[in-house]
Amino acid sequence: MSRPEGAGPFPVVLLMHGCGGLQPFMRSYETAAVEAGFAAVTIDSFTPRGLSRVTAHLVVCTGLGVHGQRRAADIFAMLHWLKGQDWADADHVAVAGWSHGGWTVLDALALSPTTARATGLVDVDLAALDRVKTAVMVYPYAGPFSTALRRGWSGRMPRVAAVLGGKDQVVGFKPAEKVLARLMADGIGVDTLKFDDATHAFDDDRASDPRTRHRPDYAQQTRSFFAQALRAAL
Repeated sequence: MSRPEGAGPFPVVLLMHGCGGLQPFMRSYETAAVEAGFAAVTIDSFTPRGLSRVTAHLVVCTGLGVHGQRRAADIFAMLHWLKGQDWADADHVAVAGWSHGGWTVLDALALSPTTARATGLVDVDLAALDRVKTAVMVYPYAGPFSTALRRGWSGRMPRVAAVLGGKDQVVGFKPAEKVLARLMADGIGVDTLKFDDATHAFDDDRASDPRTRHRPDYAQQTRSFFAQALRAAL
């Protein structure tokens, strides 16, 4: 967790990692968030679930378990936790997700009373999602397992910023473009940054997938885009 100097309260951005778990590059986004005036909390979705990095690759990255709606429980837990933190402005929250984390953001905001049980929680406070003012998604998964395209966001209207890679061989970019088009048709404001020759995880300087290629220039532009989206929320 990182936050600006002073007592606050500060608006908060929740950062959701990809299917491989926490990665060092996400610290740079925490720094960008603090510079934009936000406190940043990176959520570890796997350690509390007893998932090692190897298991995450075998189970989560393959789609066998911990789908976006299930992982959305982490967002609800953090929204509840923030209400008890005196340094946090719990009514002004942004959520940001990378790859599987982007799927989580998409499907969390698509939850309804009839689908909330997919989180595994028995006391889902769907009204808490109204405190999410901005959603940022970087190369999000939005394929067949995702429900956001079919359901939309149930009238929720956070501002959206999305970053896509035109050569993403892991999750592609066309499914995300379809979801974003659906959100725009529903009246949600969407800003998109697309790098035509970027692969998946282009901002991760330690990505081990041979289908990825690190692009420091695109990573910097993405951090600036991310910070701009947060400032717009203020």
